[in-house]
Amino acid sequence: MSAEPQFEQTSREYAFSLRDFESVKKMIYARAGIALADNRQEMVYTRLSRRLRMTGAQSFSDYLLRLESNSEDEEWEAFVNALTTNLTAFFREAHHFPILAEHMKRKRTGKLMKLWCSACSTGEEAYSMAITMVETFGSFKPPVRILATDIDTNVLATARQGVYPMERLESMSQERIKRFFLKGSGGRDGYVRVRPELLDLIAFKQLNLLGAAWPLRGPFEAIFCRNVMIYFDKPTQYRILQKFMPLLDPDGLLFMGHSEVFQHAADLIKICDRTVYKPVSKPAR
Repeated sequence: MSAEPQFEQTSREYAFSLRDFESVKKMIYARAGIALADNRQEMVYTRLSRRLRMTGAQSFSDYLLRLESNSEDEEWEAFVNALTTNLTAFFREAHHFPILAEHMKRKRTGKLMKLWCSACSTGEEAYSMAITMVETFGSFKPPVRILATDIDTNVLATARQGVYPMERLESMSQERIKRFFLKGSGGRDGYVRVRPELLDLIAFKQLNLLGAAWPLRGPFEAIFCRNVMIYFDKPTQYRILQKFMPLLDPDGLLFMGHSEVFQHAADLIKICDRTVYKPVSKPAR
């Protein structure tokens, strides 16, 4: 019987077999709904080998056995964090923010309105939403509160701090930078911090979109879930959209990523602008 194949890498610290990779794929799908492509072996090895070192595991099989044998092991959080891709930027897919601004001006009723950034990563998207609301209503106290969630506790910690290197703001006007950020000095030279008034508009919380229950209360005037669904298969996407709909205002907007298509959910949402969707109206009974 031939030995189990290993991925080609002569200088690897740990053996990493196809069986190990398939186990990781099944585990991250079951835990977080992420469907890893077959070409992600190197990424998986690089990120999880750090966890092996941190935990003292002698092999991938030992590490994965630890997780499989205890669904409550605190290492599960680090496992998910390691395999979560967090690519974001301030005002990414910039065409969405004027649409959000116009929508919120039309929806203004004198009551507090709510927005949800459902995969906020390190916070840039949520802060971009907050900046848009301040500019839209001409006040650092707009009638809006923003919920920002993510499965990854590490990126949430960064988001709550609101501290970023200056180069993250390269696409932003100097006027916006001066109005919404404080420049660091001394050991913080080259960094900025979002103004406290902006941070006050946002509540950052951990949430797994694949969780059985979401401890959230709608309705939200808009939900941002951009460039997240690409990591889920179609059935998982549909289940998430089903859970979004009761939380989204009947006239609310759902902002999605530019590479995401939802023809399989035409009974739930309909496109109304460039990568912006509305709930499908249900016939009266």
